[in-house]
Amino acid sequence: MSVRVLVTGGSGFLGSHVAAALVADPGVELVIAGDVRPPQHSVEGVVYEDVDVTRPIGLAALLERHGIDVVVHLAAIVSPGRDHDLEFRVDVDGTRHVLDACVEAGVRRIVVSSSGAAYGYHPDNPQWLREDDPVRGNDEFPYAKHKRLVEQMLGAFRMTNPELEQVVFRIGTILGPTVQNQITRLWDGRALLAVRGSESPFVFIWVYDVAAAMVRAATDGPPGIYNVAGDGALTVREIARRLGKPVLTVPAPVLGAALRVGRALRLTVHGPEQVGFLRYRPVLANDALRGDFGFTPSKTSAEAFEAYLQTHPDVAGR
Repeated sequence: MSVRVLVTGGSGFLGSHVAAALVADPGVELVIAGDVRPPQHSVEGVVYEDVDVTRPIGLAALLERHGIDVVVHLAAIVSPGRDHDLEFRVDVDGTRHVLDACVEAGVRRIVVSSSGAAYGYHPDNPQWLREDDPVRGNDEFPYAKHKRLVEQMLGAFRMTNPELEQVVFRIGTILGPTVQNQITRLWDGRALLAVRGSESPFVFIWVYDVAAAMVRAATDGPPGIYNVAGDGALTVREIARRLGKPVLTVPAPVLGAALRVGRALRLTVHGPEQVGFLRYRPVLANDALRGDFGFTPSKTSAEAFEAYLQTHPDVAGR
């Protein structure tokens, strides 16, 4: 059975890769990429529509007009800024609007990009987080808080609207040929920052693996909640060694104080809460993705990082 898919956030970094992977799949009849901005590079066969998830009027009608079976909901603000109200409107209100429109239009399935941040940055997180671990987020991190709120909303919709199937992906740090995000910016300086006493492990996933998993979710994959990450993890010192850069180790109180001053002077959008972000990284186990969902990423976390370095050669040793 062929499917007709709408991708929200379809002109963004992840959305453009997902739209391209969907349009190349023989089981997909139509791909609509909906976004508030035009694509940097349009993909042949993809239909582009102006879609603002913060404005629900007309969204259900668009789904009905195109006969959409599956919505891949990627619209979100990933990198934190100063406008937390806008971030809430996009991440939380936007998801509610998309869910309501899916129900109204009779969409069969929604695929949602959540994040490992939904688990939160907590000192008592298990060494490897699995899908049955609690989703706690962090009130001090708008992105993590919003992902928690979205997942709570999705849980409520599963109870009230079971006819709308859900695939929820809790995704690790995505790396790719053109990626730029708050994680990759940590590697751009002359040294890597580490919090004393913390290994700060990172799990990575190559963008083409995320796109391939999204295609399976939109076509013949089973519903459910799945961590999406490559095998294994890399500590901040392992990353620094591969980059050929030193590690600047700072006690947590000192780093927190410096960030507090930096934000007060508007030198950075980050505050002392960033210490927890660096210190208590959520490390995602991918057992359910491989076993229950039936998808094995082509690259491990280490291999995804190596592929990132090959496409960003100026980062190492800079």
